[in-house]
Amino acid sequence: MNSDAVALIFAVVGVLLVGVACQRLLRAHFLQAAGSGFLGVILLGVAALTFVISVNLHTYARLTREAPVAQIVFEERGAQRYRATLTQVPEGQIQVFMLNGDDWQIDARVLKWQGWANVLGLDAQFRLERIAGRYRDIEQERKGDRTVYALAQNPGLDLWEMSIRHRRWLPFVDAIYGSATYLPMAETARYEIRMTQTGLLARPLNAAAQSAAGNWNKDVNTGVR
Repeated sequence: MNSDAVALIFAVVGVLLVGVACQRLLRAHFLQAAGSGFLGVILLGVAALTFVISVNLHTYARLTREAPVAQIVFEERGAQRYRATLTQVPEGQIQVFMLNGDDWQIDARVLKWQGWANVLGLDAQFRLERIAGRYRDIEQERKGDRTVYALAQNPGLDLWEMSIRHRRWLPFVDAIYGSATYLPMAETARYEIRMTQTGLLARPLNAAAQSAAGNWNKDVNTGVR
């Protein structure tokens, strides 16, 4: 059962109770009418709250197993400057960005639920959040021309922020965390981005990406920047 269905159930029951309250009011059963009306209004409020949270959750994807979420390919446009084309899966949405730096980095939000919430049909969910260029040199990272772009909108009531600020009021939330992965940019390099139970993972898909990642790993392992 998803959050839309839960909101609908609360709304229907709330409307029925308000209707019952009106009937009792017409029959001069004031105390019973007040009780039914109060409960109906409460349920309608819960339905409205569930709906606005559901609107926000629709910006997340369900995480039931490791799955590809995007592919990214690069075109070199100058020194430490690349045109990145990101294709999200399965929507097929294509976004193009100009990234400065040596590496690309993509971030995601992850929401995990308590076991009893999983039984009710709530799987862990994730949302790609932003993409950015990244300089390997710390001084460049501090002073260079940074490029960062949002990958998602944030409509409705932000359950992520609510979980941070009011965790005790959301017992169905087990964990919230951010995940990021980064790899080098190179001419014609193509990578696949996957979401796993432990976070984001990126893999080279062609020779250019494999070569860039291989050289990058050697530099990292030998301490070269």
